[in-house]
Amino acid sequence: MKVLLLKDVFNLGRAGDIKKVADGFGRNFLMPQGLAVLATAGALKQADRIRIKAAEQRTALNEELSGLAAQIEALNLLFPAKAGETDKLYGSITNQQVADAVAKETGYNIKKQQLEVQPIRTLGEHTVAARLTMDLVPEFKVVVYREGEAVPGSKEALEAEEEAAEAAKQAEADALEAEKAAIIREAEEDEEYGEDY
Repeated sequence: MKVLLLKDVFNLGRAGDIKKVADGFGRNFLMPQGLAVLATAGALKQADRIRIKAAEQRTALNEELSGLAAQIEALNLLFPAKAGETDKLYGSITNQQVADAVAKETGYNIKKQQLEVQPIRTLGEHTVAARLTMDLVPEFKVVVYREGEAVPGSKEALEAEEEAAEAAKQAEADALEAEKAAIIREAEEDEEYGEDY
């Protein structure tokens, strides 16, 4: 079935394009949603007009959402989660949870379908793309950290890292001192008892 797209459809085409699609996809999704019409001779005459109008709307929408895109790119969302020893989460961070966090931070209600990410199942930093329009796809960071630990990048986490580094240095120094003491003790025993005691 050939259809004329009335609006931009992600992974299919832009408004005014003529596309061949499966009958069910065209009849059951594109046409009822108002995204396309059957590509008849009368509809094909309107294709150029639809293309021009859609380009104007796309430009206006991109300008309107460019501020929001900059705001989204600056996001660094933090999610505490329970995880096992191998850093795998018990459960996952879903697209809906990420969409809710974006809405809370920016005030813009983004749909979970606009986020290009699989459910997050591991600890660490993940990059998520938010498809605002076909041309405007800002990326932002989602950090998942173990519940009960300090938030990565926070003052507490930096202090904990410094303390751990200091403790490691101290342990290394103690090990060197113990090794030196053992060598000195061994040398004293060699002197006291001779080489072959």
